[in-house]
Amino acid sequence: MKFKARTDLALEARELYFESSAIETDVDGVEAEEEETDCGIKISRVRITSKNGEETIGKPVGNYVTLELPQNADFEQRIHTAACKAFADELKRLIGDKNDGTILVLGLGNRNITADALGPKVVDMVLVTRHLIEYMPEEIDQRLKSVCAVSPGVLGITGVETGEIVKGVCDRVKPSLVIAIDALCSRRMERVNNTIQLADTGIVPGAGIGNRRMAINNETLGVPVIAIGVPTVVDAATIAGDTIDRIVGNMKANAKENKALFRMLETIAEDDKYGVIKEVLKPDCDNFIVTPKEVDSAVELVAKIIADGINSAIHQGVDLDEFKGL
Repeated sequence: MKFKARTDLALEARELYFESSAIETDVDGVEAEEEETDCGIKISRVRITSKNGEETIGKPVGNYVTLELPQNADFEQRIHTAACKAFADELKRLIGDKNDGTILVLGLGNRNITADALGPKVVDMVLVTRHLIEYMPEEIDQRLKSVCAVSPGVLGITGVETGEIVKGVCDRVKPSLVIAIDALCSRRMERVNNTIQLADTGIVPGAGIGNRRMAINNETLGVPVIAIGVPTVVDAATIAGDTIDRIVGNMKANAKENKALFRMLETIAEDDKYGVIKEVLKPDCDNFIVTPKEVDSAVELVAKIIADGINSAIHQGVDLDEFKGL
């Protein structure tokens, strides 16, 4: 059995499929394409179209778009503007014709934990207009759409399932679309805090760290849901597994003449390292989820990109600079 790392990204789930098989082409029911912008932003689109693709990749049928920001860009203004535009363009495609009524923006997560505060931070920066359009429509720019936003908190603080709160809000507000933002888990450190995933399949809060809650999707809410997420953490067992791969790779390069040693190293590489590592880490370190030390500034910056992108995608025709005066 191959090493199965924990990840919320459809892009990585597809990569893991290729790593665990000798096949170099996508299976039936999975379509993918990639492009790169002038600013070095990589855009990957994965479309799962059938039950076979869903079972193979492990993600529901739907569209998944991943934006990978340049590693050394440090989010300079040029990169920020380009990232906002690329994000907004992809979000517009997913929204399609569902922009006629009120849009509800959900900031999922715990604002008291930095690595889990992405959703609430985005909500703080989203331009909300529903109350203004309802009570003083004559004063509102006609380009602005009806938007409301809420950060429902987490079960451990509220004592109420997040999905139940969201369902109650949807029943009352009756939005035409829900946009949910949450922190995710990646299987590669280089994608942490600089990768944004958009999906039209909804989201299961807490799934990335093994703490699955009620799904927030079309089936549970009766409303289309677009999920936006950024991996802010990685499983410690995944890092250990990748480290073993590198060590084994280096050892294999120097062991080709020793067939017995070479075969032993191949066996190590083929084992279910994730399961083995989890067993070794029990009980003290079984659930270690780690994040970079600069997570505070990184989450703040990527939340700004998402918020600006949401504002641009929803309130079409309004320039980014104009939002500062609204």
